[in-house]
Amino acid sequence: MAQTITAEQVREGWARRRRRARQLADRYPFAEQILTFYAALLDPQEAACLEALESSLDPRGLAAHVAERVLPKIVAVTVAEGPDALRAASAQRIEAGDLVGLIRAWLAGDRQSPVETFLARAAAGPVLEARGADIGATGREIDTASPCPQCGGRPQLAYFTDSGDALTTGPRCLLCSRCALSWVFERMTCPACREASTDKLVIYADTERFPQLRVDGCESCHRYLVTVDLRKDAEAVPVVDELAALPFELHAQERGFTKIVPNLMGIG
Repeated sequence: MAQTITAEQVREGWARRRRRARQLADRYPFAEQILTFYAALLDPQEAACLEALESSLDPRGLAAHVAERVLPKIVAVTVAEGPDALRAASAQRIEAGDLVGLIRAWLAGDRQSPVETFLARAAAGPVLEARGADIGATGREIDTASPCPQCGGRPQLAYFTDSGDALTTGPRCLLCSRCALSWVFERMTCPACREASTDKLVIYADTERFPQLRVDGCESCHRYLVTVDLRKDAEAVPVVDELAALPFELHAQERGFTKIVPNLMGIG
């Protein structure tokens, strides 16, 4: 299930992320630092996505392309705008060298430290978003019952769309944590283990403060993910709104649930 995007769609998509990050930073002060840093990363990420889209990128040279063309810009923003601990850890990791190996390990699904995962994902993610349909799976099969049909990655989050018809409910979609592909998925089913018994599926929500957000957990596998409901807020951008779901995530974690995959900022 490949998806292709145009340069115009890329620019509009990143513009929407910027607008939403500003909106949510004003609305949710507890997430302001994370959202401000995330917004700073969008410039080099958009540039990387556009360059990958408009160039003849050989999948065999993907890791080298990301390490040489994208990673230095991600590091520069991180050192200038990131949290103190991440700034220091990023600088140390870059000094250690083997940056192509850093990117290659993330693409292969190897276990990495949190800072390595952040750097590799922030740099390689936009390239996969642009060219995932051409590149396909880059590593071993990911251990999830519902992998991305394009790259095999884990689902980052779920979201509900607005069908535009009051009598029709929009589908539930999953968003890939690696290549950002969206695909339709069963409503009352756990993406991690495919549990479908309603008495095993739990929801944590606060419709007053966070009408567009909730956490869906599974008591069979004790995994969870954030769900963003675009029917409740038409301006929501799932990958951005998820960064404001920290209160729900902490609530789920206190009850023994583990996120299917942490987001770019390591939340989960």
